[in-house]
Amino acid sequence: MIELALDDGVHMDDLLEFARGYTAAWCSGDPQQVADHYSRDGSLTINGGAPSVGRDAITAAARGFMDGFPDLRVEMDDLKIEGDSPEYHWTLTGTNTGPGGTGRLVRISGFEQWTMSSEGLIAASVGSFDAAEWDRQVNTEP
Repeated sequence: MIELALDDGVHMDDLLEFARGYTAAWCSGDPQQVADHYSRDGSLTINGGAPSVGRDAITAAARGFMDGFPDLRVEMDDLKIEGDSPEYHWTLTGTNTGPGGTGRLVRISGFEQWTMSSEGLIAASVGSFDAAEWDRQVNTEP
């Protein structure tokens, strides 16, 4: 097996294992597990919005998804390495049955561009998904 190393010394095998753990964290129902994959001052930016900076803010961002979609599941579709910035591709499914929920099923795919820290955690994640499609699935009658 060929082992790829990113510029900061993170190896492809390690990164794949990390991405699997990150996926499991999103499926755990515990938003702190998601935040634990970020460096202490790491950031998560979703669809160009204001970044969630630091583990407390990242925990709150993950909690928003988990509370809104108690049966939330994330699947890792791909992990692409181009240059020194991994791209984590995912598909999220869940039913919007949390507080104020519509009861509708959502299935949406997206990706996160990661900047990894020297300790092998996410220093910055810039994520993107089709917000119009998300809104349509959550709010439109089938």
